Amino acid sequence: MPSPTRAKASISAAALEAAGAACPAPGGIVGEAGSRQALGRLNAALDELKQLAARPHLHRAIAALRTDDFQGGAEAALKALQQDERCGHAWWLLGIARDKAGDFKGALQCYDAAVQLLPDQEDLANDLGRLAFRLGLKPLAEQLFLRYFAANPGSIDAANNLACAIRDQFRHAEAIEILRVAIIANPKSSLLWNTLGTVQSELGEFETAALFFSEALTCDDGHFRARYNRGNAKLALGDADGALVDCEAALAQVRLPEERAMMQLARSTLLLNLGRIAEGWEAYEARFDPAYADLTNFLIDRPRWRPTDDLRGRSLLVMGEQGLGDEVLFANLLPEVIEALGPEGRLWLAVEQRLVPLFQRSFPHAVVGAHSSWKVDARTYRAAPFVGDLGEVDLWTPFGSLLGRFRPSVESFPDRRAYLTADPQRVRHWRGVLSALGPGPKTGLVWKSLKVETARARFYSPFDAWAPVLNTPGAMLVNLQYGDCAAEIAAARDQLGVEIFEPPGVDLKDDLDEVAALSCALDLVIGPANATSNIAAACGVETWLISTPGAWPKLGTRRYPWYPSMRVFDPPGYNRWEPVMAEVAEALAERAAKLGTEGQSRG
Repeated sequence: MPSPTRAKASISAAALEAAGAACPAPGGIVGEAGSRQALGRLNAALDELKQLAARPHLHRAIAALRTDDFQGGAEAALKALQQDERCGHAWWLLGIARDKAGDFKGALQCYDAAVQLLPDQEDLANDLGRLAFRLGLKPLAEQLFLRYFAANPGSIDAANNLACAIRDQFRHAEAIEILRVAIIANPKSSLLWNTLGTVQSELGEFETAALFFSEALTCDDGHFRARYNRGNAKLALGDADGALVDCEAALAQVRLPEERAMMQLARSTLLLNLGRIAEGWEAYEARFDPAYADLTNFLIDRPRWRPTDDLRGRSLLVMGEQGLGDEVLFANLLPEVIEALGPEGRLWLAVEQRLVPLFQRSFPHAVVGAHSSWKVDARTYRAAPFVGDLGEVDLWTPFGSLLGRFRPSVESFPDRRAYLTADPQRVRHWRGVLSALGPGPKTGLVWKSLKVETARARFYSPFDAWAPVLNTPGAMLVNLQYGDCAAEIAAARDQLGVEIFEPPGVDLKDDLDEVAALSCALDLVIGPANATSNIAAACGVETWLISTPGAWPKLGTRRYPWYPSMRVFDPPGYNRWEPVMAEVAEALAERAAKLGTEGQSRG
């Protein structure tokens, strides 16, 4: 691809490297690069160009893009750039072609070059802003949308897109104010009501969000994004049946393949939430739809396992997927997979690097190694280099695809307390360390995620909400929280007079084998769903999970069928932490008193 010789790019290499896969947002930006209206305006603008030699190629590029011939459009735009590499309109058209073809980083570079050459084109800035937003470059998107908004202050799209970029940088009050002013001027805009609802959702105010999504549907009953978003709000409010109705209605209206794939995957978790487990796992395969924005492309050149395939005597490669916690969760079925393979079968298991020692000890008959992942043009690829000769593999499968065969119902989950095995020597070591803390149940605490995105943050209570638990008489508290938690531990000591013991010499984030051993030396682990609580429960440690409304792993029950040792505490709603923390504190006090009376503390 040619590059402009004098136009300075505004997008740094680091920003391009940080860009994620482009994905739709049901409460996100609007507008489309290369729409018929936009191409019409571009075509009219060509009459004013002085680059006479490039003009025929530009007209051909526009004609090709109007018929969705993105390759032809790109080729014509490149020919125009060969005539004049500083033709901003050619860079613009090439950006549209790359955008439509799915080459998002290439499109970003082309749009950026065009912006440098056509600084007065607000429509171009808007195109670049939309793509930057979809790639996760929110500060850049905000700058570009602000420019477009300044030139079009009465535009609903301009206000909406700017508010979305600001919302996704967690400046909710600013986003709400932009939307409030725009709604006063345009009270019948379903787009603005929908986006205002998404801001409230991110704040965890789902009752208000549901009202705003309903208002959007009153304005436009065909606004499928608002219907889908209202379904999510209903789920958060405990109405899973209503959520499924809205999700399926939205699916009947959606047209964009990437949005359809996203909603299909959401539907799968709704089915699981309702206890329709076999249907849910079947729908869960939507994560492999080529249009799904977070698709993982597995580079395994072997036949993929199907649920009807007999595993006995075969060699099977199971690839870990989703997050680390999901790899631990899905490992629940591995004993049954090993049994299905039989003594003549062979299992390769590709998991996150930090899980390899723990999984190898737990499943000694398997060959366990780390999967390797990387991104190319914002797309994720994964392989299992430790296998070596893939010709030895008869079949391969993603971890989650086994669930439909081995876990089709709640009854199919075995009453097996543990399926992961911690290092017994390290367990003994930690029991010795913890015994020095004195009597009382040794209680491990974890309370947050290192990922600070608002959509995740609402699943975790603020640390000050833990005060009733921290003040429980007789409980010896042990820190299991990975990452920087010095401020919280200091606050517990200085404000509550509570000491949280910090285990010496253990990396709670990366040394998960040691975390498993430490957890097994404890009497109890308390926290939200994350890698640590999953590992503790999978090792058979008594684990108290502070859950959230609509958590799909409960599979339509009030417990986690995956972990018989887990007790679930449900808050009455999002941002309503006081009742559930009081319930946990009361249960912990009862447990501490019982152990104190019976003298059953480990030592």
